[in-house]
Amino acid sequence: MAADVFLLAVFVAIVALLAVPLGAYLARVFEGRPTWPDRVLWPVERAIYRVSGVDPEHEMGWSEYSLAFVGFSAIVAILLFIVLILQSRLPWFDPEHMVTPMTPDLAFNTAVSFSTTTTWQAYGGETTMSYVSQMALTMANFLAGAAGLAVGIAFIRGFARTRSSGLGNFWVDVVRAMLWVLLPVALAGSVFLVWQGVPANLNDFVVATTAEGGRQVIAQGPVAVLEFIKNLGTNGGGFFNVNGAHPYANPTPLANLVGMLAITVLPGALTYTFGRMTGRQREGWLLFGVMAVVFVAGALTTTAFEQSGSPDVARAAGMETAATSDQPGGNMEGKEVRFGIAGSVLTAAATSNGATGSFNSMHDSYTPLGNAVPLANMLLGELAFGGLGTGIYSLVMMLLITVFLGGLMVGRVPEYLGKKLGQVETKPVVFYTLAVPGIVLALTAIAVTSDAGTAGLTANGGAHGFTQILFAYASSAANNGLTMASLNANSVFYNVTTAIAMLVGRFALAGLALYVAGLFARQGRRAPTTAVLNTASWTFFGLLVGVIAIVGALSFFAVLALGPIADQLVGLQ
Repeated sequence: MAADVFLLAVFVAIVALLAVPLGAYLARVFEGRPTWPDRVLWPVERAIYRVSGVDPEHEMGWSEYSLAFVGFSAIVAILLFIVLILQSRLPWFDPEHMVTPMTPDLAFNTAVSFSTTTTWQAYGGETTMSYVSQMALTMANFLAGAAGLAVGIAFIRGFARTRSSGLGNFWVDVVRAMLWVLLPVALAGSVFLVWQGVPANLNDFVVATTAEGGRQVIAQGPVAVLEFIKNLGTNGGGFFNVNGAHPYANPTPLANLVGMLAITVLPGALTYTFGRMTGRQREGWLLFGVMAVVFVAGALTTTAFEQSGSPDVARAAGMETAATSDQPGGNMEGKEVRFGIAGSVLTAAATSNGATGSFNSMHDSYTPLGNAVPLANMLLGELAFGGLGTGIYSLVMMLLITVFLGGLMVGRVPEYLGKKLGQVETKPVVFYTLAVPGIVLALTAIAVTSDAGTAGLTANGGAHGFTQILFAYASSAANNGLTMASLNANSVFYNVTTAIAMLVGRFALAGLALYVAGLFARQGRRAPTTAVLNTASWTFFGLLVGVIAIVGALSFFAVLALGPIADQLVGLQ
């Protein structure tokens, strides 16, 4: 347990140290101030604008920005759908090994999934996707990640600007996100993965004979290119069916650590960017502190449950799960020995908080309450680091709820950063808070009460089966993609309903966030007074953490009680 805590402390410390220079760099990039790559990238940027006909000086209001975001994502989804449907007629399609049919509903689900950074995978990568399809999915990881970062930056501008009707230009933000951020970092990260042993080729699958005389098919392909951007762009869709548990995708503990840093550092750095662009750096550090506290609390809770093991499994097998001088103990079912409990839980915390469904252990094999923490992380909606761009506005929207409630409790004027939080501003914030519970709970109810939904429960029923269904819709609505794996989700019912959850989680929430940003951008900035709640204090820090816990409990405690909590109690009998 001490080693687990040490790894977690080192990880959060690295994220905090990198947040400052990267946050400052992001602020300079998106404010158009000089940066070191400018001399190389400016000609490329100008050429893109000339070819595409984009006017980089054009300012977009929240509605135009939202429409550009939706239209861009739709184009990505349509292109993906075409490639997936036609993959059997394109190069590098191997019919011997591509044994999962690419049906229209699976292609639709996958196209929506990757264009929304959800990367929910109702298929096994190496048995479904050709190399052309995998490269198309890699392209979508870049484009969808850049679009998410652009929306996050536009949201920050809404709080930074005064008496302005514009939030920037979506096309400019996407281009700069791609050229100045994602491409150079992903290139370096992919080279690092190749050094660690991850393949990057177009070779045929290798068929090997094991020592026992069995036949083993070893997949090849451009793995390193996809694997790094899936984490950096907070996408998560893996090249292989077992994702980061595969030794070709995630071969070493060092590769695993760097992958988790790729998920969390940029979203964490956006808190510093927020403080820099709004001129309120203490506010930015408060946001980072809340992210870190929620992240650490969840990771420690999962560690405690996984280290204690599963009592029912231990009894049935006559095993000892306590840590002794001879064994580390705990629940190692579904976990890779090269990562252990510490590396597995760190990944579970980073991916479930970070809107990145990359995983290196099977969550279906976690203890029920150990798995309840990643589930709760997704249900809360990307509050601890979160997705690239989406995490910052998820936390700020929760902060605005806290400002409103705190002002009511102590009789202070509800303002944030010198801008009034009135009735007009509060309504979209409330709708934002209710959107995820509404879609997740509604779709879960439909699934558990319909034959089409329960047909996916091929291995488990009861509380565990209920958790699998809830997990699927929570993951989809959070644009995460994390899965418990034993739910058979490749059906028309789940391919359609999970896609609906993805669309709501991506576009409804982004649209509401941009609307709020537009409302704040139009306001002037008032001078701080004693009548206004201090949002950069330790008291407000504690209040915000408390509101996150209370809102989460009020929204989801009932379904958590029916799922993982009941599952844990059954195991204790």
